[in-house]
Amino acid sequence: MRLYLTALNPTDAVLDGFLPAAAALGLSATVLTDRPADWPADVRVARCAVRDPAAVVAAAAPTQPVALLSNSDHLQEATAIAARKLGLPGKDPDAARLCKDKAAARRAIAAAGLDLVRTVTVDAGAPPEVPTGMFPAVVKPREGVASEDAYLVADHAELVARVTEIRDRRPDVALVVEEYLAGELRTFETLGDGTELASLGGWRTGLGPPPTFTEESLAWSPPSESARTQLLALIDALGVGFGACHTEYVVSDGRVRLIEVNYRLIGDRMDLILAELLGVPLFEYVLRLHLGEPLTALGLPDTVDRHARVEYVCADRSGRLVAAPGPLDTVHGDVRLGCRPLREVGRTAEHTGTNRDYLAVLHGIGPDEGTVRQSLAVLRGDLQWTIVE
Repeated sequence: MRLYLTALNPTDAVLDGFLPAAAALGLSATVLTDRPADWPADVRVARCAVRDPAAVVAAAAPTQPVALLSNSDHLQEATAIAARKLGLPGKDPDAARLCKDKAAARRAIAAAGLDLVRTVTVDAGAPPEVPTGMFPAVVKPREGVASEDAYLVADHAELVARVTEIRDRRPDVALVVEEYLAGELRTFETLGDGTELASLGGWRTGLGPPPTFTEESLAWSPPSESARTQLLALIDALGVGFGACHTEYVVSDGRVRLIEVNYRLIGDRMDLILAELLGVPLFEYVLRLHLGEPLTALGLPDTVDRHARVEYVCADRSGRLVAAPGPLDTVHGDVRLGCRPLREVGRTAEHTGTNRDYLAVLHGIGPDEGTVRQSLAVLRGDLQWTIVE
């Protein structure tokens, strides 16, 4: 049985998650990508213009695949359209488009009467025209991902400077400027079969200093019942209901305020850590949904009696990484600990103040928050990363 995954770059989710899961399910997996030379030699890849649904259909149709999916933010809509044309289970293309387009998502949620966030779209090349009363505000790409090129701005002068900076790197990008939503950043993780939607839990996110929004840590913290009810209504307004979804939000005076919805698994190795925490083959579960199995067949846990914490080691300056620990799995008391490199030794990179500065991800899973924090501190104290400017 043939499975196709559409992807751009090789990611841990595909290499360490979906491909082993496909093998465990007896599926023959092929990665469709427009960058085949970037993939490891032992991965079956096929060149394809993966942003074009017709090209994806043409590549997959001759083998009569049993499933087609993507974990890329950039490819959800095209993949959903192609899956529909092939008669395969998949996401609603309109929902995939809404989740990717931050301005359209805001309009859809406001139209449903659920939340109103003041938002201004700034087309490529156009000057930013934002009411003074909107500041402080956040400027970011309309179809951006992973907090890249997202900045907090205090006034119009800062906004103009940030827009100029972003356009120097990405001249054709459309931007959105939104009112800043204060509060502790949290996540909500879900799986759905198109009829039923299950909550997997969520994380409390620790951010680095402004004006960027670098995620430096995440601690297991499922939403309250009230927040969960509000979150389900918000993502339902976007048409979310199939496969994996990662939602970011803050809570202000008991009210959920949506930051953004990424219609895929949580990233930056958090998906693999989530699978370990839940004690389930999460990637297999996502594949089984795309094979047409109902959510009730998966056996998701009702509760999680453990705690998890994740910490990202970030570069504090530009330069070449000359020494760093390799992959590590160990145990400290009752806590399982892990370290995974995110930047290879020898690579030179500019300091950006974003998640592009990640050197490694550390995680611990144990009985409670205090024990896990202490064990992670011990692990981190024994490891060293060296950058030469």
